[in-house]
Amino acid sequence: MFKPIPVAIGLRYLRAKRRNGFISFISLASILGIAIGVMVLITTLAVMSGFQREIKDRMLGMVAHATVTADGEAMQGWPHAIEVAKRDPRVSGAAPYIDTQALLRGTRQEPAAIRGVSPEDESQVSALAEWMVQGELSDLSPGSFNIVLGKELAQWLGARVGDKVVVTTDFQVTPMGAVPQLKRFTVSGLFEAGYQDFDRRLAVVNMQDAQRLMRMGEGVTGVRLKLHDMDQAWNVARDLAEALARENRSYYRVSDWSMENANMFRALKLEKTMIGILLSLIILMGAFSLLNSQVMLVMDKHADIAILRTLGLTPRGVMQVFMVQGTLIGTIGTTLGVVGGLLLTFNLEHILRAIERVFDVVLMPEDVYYVTGLPIDLQSSDVVMIAAVALLMAFFATIYPAWRAARTAPAEALRYE
Repeated sequence: MFKPIPVAIGLRYLRAKRRNGFISFISLASILGIAIGVMVLITTLAVMSGFQREIKDRMLGMVAHATVTADGEAMQGWPHAIEVAKRDPRVSGAAPYIDTQALLRGTRQEPAAIRGVSPEDESQVSALAEWMVQGELSDLSPGSFNIVLGKELAQWLGARVGDKVVVTTDFQVTPMGAVPQLKRFTVSGLFEAGYQDFDRRLAVVNMQDAQRLMRMGEGVTGVRLKLHDMDQAWNVARDLAEALARENRSYYRVSDWSMENANMFRALKLEKTMIGILLSLIILMGAFSLLNSQVMLVMDKHADIAILRTLGLTPRGVMQVFMVQGTLIGTIGTTLGVVGGLLLTFNLEHILRAIERVFDVVLMPEDVYYVTGLPIDLQSSDVVMIAAVALLMAFFATIYPAWRAARTAPAEALRYE
């Protein structure tokens, strides 16, 4: 009794038993359509966010948050650069590295990136030591000319631990012509990062062995940094480069994890966006069902609308009656969808395991997806966005039927009653 008249009438229409059962069925279908669309969208985006997080973590486990390299030449004063970097409270670790491209030959040949690292310092900037599946990173002692291969790279080379692989870098000009630089390394270990670009294309050697192979003397390619907050990577690397430039009067290049992997992160973001848009069509179908049910309801309530108009209810009030009812239907559907989506998301892995047991299938093979469970990352921003989109669609679906109801002429509606 304390509600405004349009709200009270709209709630009464929502609760009342309708003369036309088909209208009730369409209203129920619109509620279920919105609920299913919201539920599916929440669960799908949570799974996609989980896979993106997994890929990002594996990638950043091998890629430094930021790197500082000399401009066009080897960095000679790298111990001082590491010392300056560690003074910055934003830096949690720093290590030198050498990067080059080479051709590796075992029983077969494969191109790969050769990374020279200091085993003692590498754990400060990457998780390489944690992903060793055979051997230890500490086996890369100076002068041993040992090499650690990605697991897939070793398979393509046909090499196992203890085998020899020949590393061919660039050509050296001699009186006999251009002669390739060759060096035989012993495979001392294998790693599996769970990311193909590393497992298939990366080989790791000791930094001093890489210096001898590349004839770089005491120089390195640059310094890799790990930060407490990786979103500050560009600012920290730039500050370090500027500090070194002032001291050495030379130029340095700066890059961070977002620049080095920009295409990958852009593709992941685009994929999530497109899937979200496509699955939103399910919610849109529910909104269209809501529009149909409201149009049919307006036609069914012509006499009631005319009576309300003769009793003094304004066209605006009539419009509010049907907008309140349609909005409540959309709110109920959205609420059910959010609750159902949260329950489905939190229990999805148990559901998948039950399906695997019942049908004796493997839905997520570990050798394909590199994960042992279903990664889920339910983000509150996604849930809020999905609920807001569903509510907006439901609201806009009620405008046209409500506007039609407001235009009903009482005399015309009561002529044949």
